[in-house]
Amino acid sequence: MNRTYTNDRPARTRDGRADAGRGGGYGSQASRRTGGPVRSGGYGRRPAAVQGEFALPRTITPALPAVEGFANLDMPEQLLAELGRQGVTVPFPIQGATLPNSLAGRDVLGRGRTGSGKTLAFGLALLARTAGQRAEPRQPLGLILVPTRELAQQVTDALTPYARSVRLRLATVVGGMSIGRQVSALRGGAEVLVATPGRLKDLIDRGDCRLNHVGITVLDEADQMADMGFMPQVTALLDQVRPEGQRMLFSATLDRNVDLLVRRYLTDPVVHSVDPSAGAVTTMEHHVLHVHGADKHAATTEIAARDGRVIMFLDTKHAVDRLTQDLLNSGVRAAALHGGKSQPQRTRTLAQFKTGHVTVLVATNVAARGIHVDNLDLVVNVDPPTDHKDYLHRGGRTARAGESGSVVTLVTPNQRRGMVRLMADAGIRPQTTQIRSGDEALSRITGAQAPSGIPVVITAPVVERPKRSASSRGRRRPSSATRRTPVRQSGFGTVA
Repeated sequence: MNRTYTNDRPARTRDGRADAGRGGGYGSQASRRTGGPVRSGGYGRRPAAVQGEFALPRTITPALPAVEGFANLDMPEQLLAELGRQGVTVPFPIQGATLPNSLAGRDVLGRGRTGSGKTLAFGLALLARTAGQRAEPRQPLGLILVPTRELAQQVTDALTPYARSVRLRLATVVGGMSIGRQVSALRGGAEVLVATPGRLKDLIDRGDCRLNHVGITVLDEADQMADMGFMPQVTALLDQVRPEGQRMLFSATLDRNVDLLVRRYLTDPVVHSVDPSAGAVTTMEHHVLHVHGADKHAATTEIAARDGRVIMFLDTKHAVDRLTQDLLNSGVRAAALHGGKSQPQRTRTLAQFKTGHVTVLVATNVAARGIHVDNLDLVVNVDPPTDHKDYLHRGGRTARAGESGSVVTLVTPNQRRGMVRLMADAGIRPQTTQIRSGDEALSRITGAQAPSGIPVVITAPVVERPKRSASSRGRRRPSSATRRTPVRQSGFGTVA
């Protein structure tokens, strides 16, 4: 079942738009190619916009129908076999709807909350259409742009077994890690590159990467890239990939910051929207707990002492560090995650939280996206978010992939009015409860209980290094030379 996939796409101008010719508008060439009607004026008439979002483009060329099983997709046998080995048997809605079209080379605009299956929705198509090709040094064939290091690692972890099954090499380049190792990965050749915009720009400026061979480009969590100020870098990078290539844009929300990317870089895209917000997830409960300021810290500590893991969000790095230390002093196994931590620290903390070595992850919004933890049933906003999008993304850490979960927000009297507005903007009707530390209601909603009061210290798990054999490297170096050799962090290097 070895197939050759081609990029049968309309030509684009240098600014990324489709070359519309005399007909004008986006997608007109695609319409001619498929025999559909030729329309001027771009995507045609758009439906009315949802609050806070732009009006989604209307697809001119009809989309292929959704499939109910992966076996119905035109994918290499190795990918289908790997799906079975991974226990992935039934496509999520966003996968079943978009994969028939992305495998056919269509541009895709997909909206789905985190945990809805977006990574495999774009990843399987990219791998299937790249399978059988080999990249030259420094010239990847597929590109996945993501806003954060954590999301880059999550995407890499999710796609690695599938890439191996079709003998494709993944490389991940992000800030905060050794650029030398990332340069080596690119020089060795990598068909698929997972990257954050800033580090990728640095590598291109150094001459260590070129994008002119990239035929498939994915933007994951495009709205967050816009919110973080990456839009100039993202557009500069998109202008360097093959103009006739395939583009897929996936996001949990589609606000007007993303509209530029859609209008400029997507040609007659297939549009699919599923689970548009965390507020629409029926397995998620939303609680607003009214608490007095003087009692807030005690209530927070009791929630943290619950049986089971919890993510707690605060506004600032200083507040995260302070609460983490207070929790440790109270006997709660807590760890901090924020932008002030080095990437090895952040990677280690996430690993400890996922394994249960740490039960409370205290974080800023850096953890609001790109983090997937199985069976996480509680997210707590110790500091209420200022924006409804932040609320939805924080809450998206729980109730993922059909599981149930709760989002709890602690609200002091002076924050109540703002919280009412935020919930209205998010389209959520929360359950509101007045609580105090030690209350039965607090325990019932969150599992809160009194902490042990015995201070704890979180130590890094000991990892034993394999012993070097004398035969593997010839003569052993003196022990002093071994001690002088620095140990490099593996970090986000190349994944075969």
